[in-house]
Amino acid sequence: MKWSWKIARVAGIDIFMHTTFLILVAWVALSAWLAQRNVQAMLGGVIFLLALFACVLLHELGHALTARRYGIQTRDITLLPFGGVARLEYMPTNPIQELWVALAGPAVNFAIALALVVVLLAGGAGVSFNLSVSEGSFLQRLLAINLTLALFNLIPAFPMDGGRVVRALLATRLEYTQATHIAAALGQGIALMLGFIGLFNNPFLLFIALFVWIGAAQEASMVQVKTALGGIPVSAAMMTNFQTLSPGDTIGRAAELVLSGSQQDFPVTADGRVVGILTREDLMRALASHDEHLLVSYVMRKDFQLAHASCMLDAVSQQIQAGGQKILPVVQGGALVGLITLENIGEFLMIQRARQARRFQRA
Repeated sequence: MKWSWKIARVAGIDIFMHTTFLILVAWVALSAWLAQRNVQAMLGGVIFLLALFACVLLHELGHALTARRYGIQTRDITLLPFGGVARLEYMPTNPIQELWVALAGPAVNFAIALALVVVLLAGGAGVSFNLSVSEGSFLQRLLAINLTLALFNLIPAFPMDGGRVVRALLATRLEYTQATHIAAALGQGIALMLGFIGLFNNPFLLFIALFVWIGAAQEASMVQVKTALGGIPVSAAMMTNFQTLSPGDTIGRAAELVLSGSQQDFPVTADGRVVGILTREDLMRALASHDEHLLVSYVMRKDFQLAHASCMLDAVSQQIQAGGQKILPVVQGGALVGLITLENIGEFLMIQRARQARRFQRA
């Protein structure tokens, strides 16, 4: 994710923090200072915020490590002002696996809450039923936060974990796409209810309602696209009219190709085989800092992914989204035969839908 930097590596997973997280830290510090004009209160507010996000990180690690048990790796976890995002390579389509991966996050928060209850009771502090995230001791507030995180994430609506739990349970008896649409419709119904309550009570519920509505719609759309792409090989949608570069070409030559056509990223080939990728971003950086006679071999990315012509479009679409590489060279027998991007996958879908609409009208 842009504007993020790596702060740690836990269990082989890179942990990133988004720049906007610092704005939240500054806001908490300023609010505590304005409320009490006390450095100790300000530091206490920041420390509590960091403890809160440590719990969020453990929540995301719960998802990631459970997914690893099923052979699904996590590319990274990013901490944002509104929570954390674990980028799994893909979501499991096996309903039972998805169920356990979805429940793992809230389970971690419940486990932390239980541990805090034990600590509080052992220390003689006791546990009140009137828990608050803003009142009480540090541990009592942290207990309230973990219970809130667990229960909020179990709301049966996408993009929360509860939405995935509902979809997984439905998918044990229904087709996956149908289960997703039902879960998404349930989520949007909950969004409408939250929005209605928010109009008369808490305006913050309007924000949550919008978040849930958009998340439900996106999940349904993603699964619909995935279903539409299933069983279709990359060769049916790949671009076959494209330009290539050689390691001995100059970045000036690459700039000419960008200007002369619509292609922005270029495979670099030698003897018919792909040896690198030159992206528009890398080209612009090179043009800004080097002479145009600099060879492409010094700028191209040598660590890149390929797609085989016989691979299915749904898997390749996920590969592009997860890997962050905008363009995938398509090979067959080791030779370059095409290029595939999310844009031309989208164009392929639009063409397919237009053809289906014509057939429907004829029928």
